[in-house]
Amino acid sequence: MKHQNLTRRAFIATSTLAASQMGCATTKTRVAANDAQVVPGKVSPNEKLNVAAIGAGGKGFSDIMSCKGENIVALCDVDWDRCEKAFKELPDARRFRDYRNMLEQMPEIDAVTISAPDHIHAPAAILAMKMGKHVYVQKPLTHTVQEARWMTLVARETGVATQMGNQGHSGDGVRELCEMIWSGAIGQVREAHVWTHRPVWANQGRPDPLPSAVTPENLDWDRWIGPAPMRPYAQGYAPHDWRAWLDFGGGSLGDMACHIMDPVYMALKLVEATDYTVEVVMQQGRNEETFPLTTTIKYSFPARGDMAPVDVYWYDGHWADPKTGEEVYNRPPRPEGIPEAQELGDGNMNGSYLVGDDGIMTQGEYGGRPRLMPDEKMAEYKKPDPYMERIENQNHYQNWLQACKGGTPACSNFDYAGPFTEMVQFGNLVVKSGKKLHWDNKKGVVTNVRNAEEVVSKEYRKGWELPV
Repeated sequence: MKHQNLTRRAFIATSTLAASQMGCATTKTRVAANDAQVVPGKVSPNEKLNVAAIGAGGKGFSDIMSCKGENIVALCDVDWDRCEKAFKELPDARRFRDYRNMLEQMPEIDAVTISAPDHIHAPAAILAMKMGKHVYVQKPLTHTVQEARWMTLVARETGVATQMGNQGHSGDGVRELCEMIWSGAIGQVREAHVWTHRPVWANQGRPDPLPSAVTPENLDWDRWIGPAPMRPYAQGYAPHDWRAWLDFGGGSLGDMACHIMDPVYMALKLVEATDYTVEVVMQQGRNEETFPLTTTIKYSFPARGDMAPVDVYWYDGHWADPKTGEEVYNRPPRPEGIPEAQELGDGNMNGSYLVGDDGIMTQGEYGGRPRLMPDEKMAEYKKPDPYMERIENQNHYQNWLQACKGGTPACSNFDYAGPFTEMVQFGNLVVKSGKKLHWDNKKGVVTNVRNAEEVVSKEYRKGWELPV
């Protein structure tokens, strides 16, 4: 298969991006992956789920261990050396190298955590959802814009409980920020600036593939590559530095925007934008293999309801000063009137600030500590009385597990996370191409290029196509 084309049905079904996902409950189905209709069945909220992991080393270990109160029945990973800790902690869980085999052989699985590299997220999650499994998928939800639309659609069609792993979205901070912005704390917001110190991995900005090396004995390289074009193994791809490479990850934007941009996305109601443009402001090291060394891009959104048009800037990357050799981080300009000694974001490493007609606000990496700037203004400010529902114990995993058992939809379910990831990955289209692009957010099309469908998609290796 070449490009996996989005159908008219898919675009229509996902056009109202702010719709609420329906509540769902646990499945006890015994079905094959190609069954047309799979409806999750209901069980008692007190019954334990049968949970499996797709990706059980690294971040996958902490994800599946956060579900340890349930029955952990299976662990799937292509690198069994990385899974040694999970195997020791969960000796009774069955072990697999291929998630497709696991899902086929264990119909008793109710829910899966997916913590593999980005290029595996959509193929694994869509297959699981179509088999009636609830899914928790690490951020970014998908590798492409098109996959984000499909994930939103499939979640709605199957009725399973979903959650993206942007844990800050369960925190109180993002809700405090929304209440402050919506109460007019800084007036109409005209600009937002979001930044990260990423990348913290090697090879970003490298224009050539790495020299081949001997594949580690316990790594199944063919399954690690999955839907991506085959290339020889090198340690600079796996297990850690895959985020730098276009075929596997999303660079700094893909890694961190689903955390740091989340408070801005929610508070400014960007999901309601009918369309928007994204363009490169500054870039170093763009090439055809990896993400650039550093990038600044600008999203421009029109008015949304009673909210004014707004420009959202993203900054990432760092470089060595040619004169001093010191590391220079790509950062937004410090707002006028904010003393150098006062902290923006979290330690000035990750965070965001908003510029309104009546003031400035800043918040941390996960939306924590929303506050007026300068500090003196916050000391005089009284926050609005809380009115948005808070997440119990601010626990992102339990929020999802409760949804799996018939509770209210998880807070970052795919009706929220799908459109949000779509916006993030549309930014990455601009990062990779260097072109200014215009996105019709309702129809789901790029309006200023000829090959619109190909731009939002990618090629999938034979045997690894999206199961849609």
